[in-house]
Amino acid sequence: MVRNRLLIFILPLLSVSLSFKPIDEQKWVSLFNGKNLDGWKLIGEGQMRVENGAIKAGGEGTGLLYWTGGKIGNCVLHVVYQMQHDNDNSGVFIRIPIEPREEEMPINYGYEINIDDHPERWGEDDYYVTGTLYSFTRALAKPGKRGPQWNTMDITLNGSHTVVVLNGIKVTDYTEGDPLRERRPKMDSERGARPDEGWIGLQGYSEKEIVFFKEVAVRPLPKK
Repeated sequence: MVRNRLLIFILPLLSVSLSFKPIDEQKWVSLFNGKNLDGWKLIGEGQMRVENGAIKAGGEGTGLLYWTGGKIGNCVLHVVYQMQHDNDNSGVFIRIPIEPREEEMPINYGYEINIDDHPERWGEDDYYVTGTLYSFTRALAKPGKRGPQWNTMDITLNGSHTVVVLNGIKVTDYTEGDPLRERRPKMDSERGARPDEGWIGLQGYSEKEIVFFKEVAVRPLPKK
C-alpha cells in the first residue's frame, strides 16, 4: 500500500538472461540467502535485518534496500511472505525502469503488487487488496491467508503481460494498454506504461505493519 511512511527494499537485478550463469530453465535462482543482506545496498535511515531466516519489512523506520544487479523480465518471480499480525501491509514492486535514487520513486514509475487483505481500513476497495497492481487492477479473487500463516505469490512477467497468482489462485491478469479506472489524485500511483524489464523490490509500510519474506526467487520463462 502507498502511504507517506514507506520502507522499501529494492532488489535491482540484471536481466535474467544476463544476471546469472546459464541455468536449467526449470530451476529457481534464489535472490535471498536466508542468512544476511549480503549484496544489498541501503538508502535511507531505517534499519533492515534478517530474523529467523526471513527479511523483516517494517517495524524499524524507513529506507530503501536494493540488490546491486539490474533489471529482470520474462520470468516468474516467486515470493513467500508472512504477516506478523492477523493483517499487515507491505508490497512487492516490479517493472521499475531505472535504479532507484530515493525510496518513493518506485510507487509512480513501477507497479506495486499490494499486500493487504483488508484495504477497507484505509477506505479502499478491491483495487488495493493483496495481489492487485495497486490502484490499477481489481482483484479476481481474494485467497490471502491471515497471519501468521505463510503465503506464496508467483508473479509472471511475460513481456508487457503481468499475472499474479496467490496461493495457487489467479488474482491479477493485466497487459499494458488494458482499460484503467480513473486515478485518485494524490492517492493512487501515476498512470503510464511500465517497461518489459525492470528492477524489483519489497516494501515495508511502517513501524506497526510488519511482513516477513523468507523466499525471493526468480526463474526465466522458457524460450519460445
